[in-house]
Amino acid sequence: MEPPSGSASRQHVPWSRLLLAVSLLTFWTPPTTAQPTIETVPPLAAEGSNVLLLAHNVSENPLGYAWHRGERVDNTQLIALYRVDNNATTNGPVYSGRETLYPNGTLLIWNVTQRDTGSYTLLVTKNDLQTEIQTGHLHVHPPVARPSLQASNTTVTEHEGPVVLTCLTDETGVSIRWFFKGQSLLLAERMTLSSDNSTLTIDPVSREDTGDYQCEASNRGSSSRSNPLRLRVTWQENSRALGVGAITGIVIGVLLVLTPLAVLGRFIFLHRRKWPPASTSGECLFSPGQRGAPGRPCPVCSCLPPPGSLALSLGLQHRGP
Repeated sequence: MEPPSGSASRQHVPWSRLLLAVSLLTFWTPPTTAQPTIETVPPLAAEGSNVLLLAHNVSENPLGYAWHRGERVDNTQLIALYRVDNNATTNGPVYSGRETLYPNGTLLIWNVTQRDTGSYTLLVTKNDLQTEIQTGHLHVHPPVARPSLQASNTTVTEHEGPVVLTCLTDETGVSIRWFFKGQSLLLAERMTLSSDNSTLTIDPVSREDTGDYQCEASNRGSSSRSNPLRLRVTWQENSRALGVGAITGIVIGVLLVLTPLAVLGRFIFLHRRKWPPASTSGECLFSPGQRGAPGRPCPVCSCLPPPGSLALSLGLQHRGP
């Protein structure tokens, strides 16, 4: 955290007289209506972070600032006092070595701990010897321990399930979020969360669910994310491809067989229409339009060979003498 502009002097000067003056001014001088305000940045502090107590609406060109622990001005709870006229800072009885008081009245506390939780009071002494008092509050949240992630099964077959992912944490009062491949998880229709978000159920499982899952536990001041857990979803894509290939081969084979048969059948049909009728005995007969009695033996006519002969299967014609 970057401190505000200006530097704090570390001159150690006697402060007993300053404390006495501050006490007298606080006792005899009533506060004015214009009051400063205290802003805590960040408003929700995690243990180990740095916190600023920013002083807003402070009178211009004051004589000095004094920060105290607690909700009132108490010299025994003085953290530090800053004098504007000589740019001098005096540390008080409760100064821990982690506080820095800046010339604009802002107090910086480094590496805050649970013991720093509480109220802080700023006393501003103006040029007319009047004072302004305002109190701010700091609450330091403990860091969240890293949760762990467990799965009912890390390798599953597609369209089977369910797979149950459980976020385990010893923390109380924390909220839980889920992450998939490093991004906030978008719940699909196949996914359901328990009422406290600690359990994620996927049923059925899809190949799209393959990847790394994480859960994050957080309180008002800090958060911690689990190590990634990889879910693997297998499917029968290779077997299906072989099945399609086999079916395709069968179809092609059937077409290769049926096509020549169809061509041969049409060839025989077209040529057979040109042949005259033949007797079952293999004799050549007169056909209509020829000289002679139809159906009588014709010694010079074209005729079909006897049924079952090789000439019939090849579609050849037999000529008489």
